[in-house]
Amino acid sequence: MIDHRRLRVALLGAGSVGSQVANLLLTQASELSERAGADLELAGIAVRDVDAARDVDLPRELLTTDAESLIVGADIVIELMGGIEPARTHILAALNSGADVVTGNKALLATHGAEIFDAADQLGASVSYEAAVAGAIPIIRPLKDSLAGDRIQRIFGIVNGSTNFILDKMDREGLSAEEAQRIATDLGYLEADPTLDLEGYDAAQKAAILASLAFHTHVSLDDVHREGIENITADMIDGARRAGFTIKLLAVCERLEGEDGESISVRVYPALISREHPLASVHGGNNAVFVEAAAAGDLMFYGAGAGGIQTASAIMGDVVSAARRHIAGGVGVGESPRQSLPTAPIGRIMTRYQVTLEVADEPGVLAQISGIVSEAGVSVATVEQTPSSDAEGRAHIVIGTHRAREQALSDTVARLAESDVVERVVSVLRVEGE
Repeated sequence: MIDHRRLRVALLGAGSVGSQVANLLLTQASELSERAGADLELAGIAVRDVDAARDVDLPRELLTTDAESLIVGADIVIELMGGIEPARTHILAALNSGADVVTGNKALLATHGAEIFDAADQLGASVSYEAAVAGAIPIIRPLKDSLAGDRIQRIFGIVNGSTNFILDKMDREGLSAEEAQRIATDLGYLEADPTLDLEGYDAAQKAAILASLAFHTHVSLDDVHREGIENITADMIDGARRAGFTIKLLAVCERLEGEDGESISVRVYPALISREHPLASVHGGNNAVFVEAAAAGDLMFYGAGAGGIQTASAIMGDVVSAARRHIAGGVGVGESPRQSLPTAPIGRIMTRYQVTLEVADEPGVLAQISGIVSEAGVSVATVEQTPSSDAEGRAHIVIGTHRAREQALSDTVARLAESDVVERVVSVLRVEGE
């Protein structure tokens, strides 16, 4: 029997993911030892309340409220506390003590990633974060390692399982937004305060992380254009279905070429996707990410985007890799050199709109609207007029545009909103995946 070196592992946090990680470290110790080439000793678990109920029964003697003491002497620190502080302080303390760090903290990486990675580089340590984006789906390591020699052109996909669950329920079962959100809350997809998911913050954090890796430049949360699904209604879902689309909350990261050189766009918003597109078949809480690379071509990553045991799988992969590095010796592999590409404003992107207007149901209105759109220099691809279900004597006009600059399209919508023939702009959705 091989006599393995023993590595001390400190776990910070024992929520739905942390408790599953602890369970795996305890129950699969022998297998993990063989894979890692080291005995992984769970030295302790830092929690806020040692008496709190947990998904897994954990040995009480491992629980402590003293995270600082637990970090000292640890070889690997797993941070699953979430939030900014004290997670940031604990991670920096772990790096300074010589430990490698494994984290799933997307909020922290999206806001303080540069600081943490710089500290790791200076200290020769490593920070691994596969679980920060798309749960169990391996997307971070492929971008960081497998595709490091390629040129990523574009990443887009579904990175928030909670909103995908809600939109999928509305689309396939005809539920209202309120009904779908209630079910999502009951099943644990949404927290008591659902703002992080519904308003796109969670997806924007993940988009910042993906863009930073893909384009070798630092992208912060402030660089991400963000729109959520809080204004998506059952009528909008129905209208999308009639037109052959479904609505998904998408994260889009892409390179842009312009007269001033290269820039990047990072954005999150609900968008129309053709029902024939692979993303349309991503149901429930699943995630899917498309990567378009110059040499590798188009790649798709699909799987569970959330869940305690699923996300724990990604954490444990990072833990095994960190253990192997400790055994092999040498400094940690840092982040790739920064290119410092500028982030372009949302108005620079090329896209197309589907605009739904409520107008008076009378002759000549359609001609006037077409004139406004034409004067703005936007080309119309499709027009559909239907009676409005909201009020008598009103009609809905749905205009699909050809691809154009976002700025030109948004200016056109503003002109329509100010027109005397338009009662209100019912909805504006971009079309992606074409």
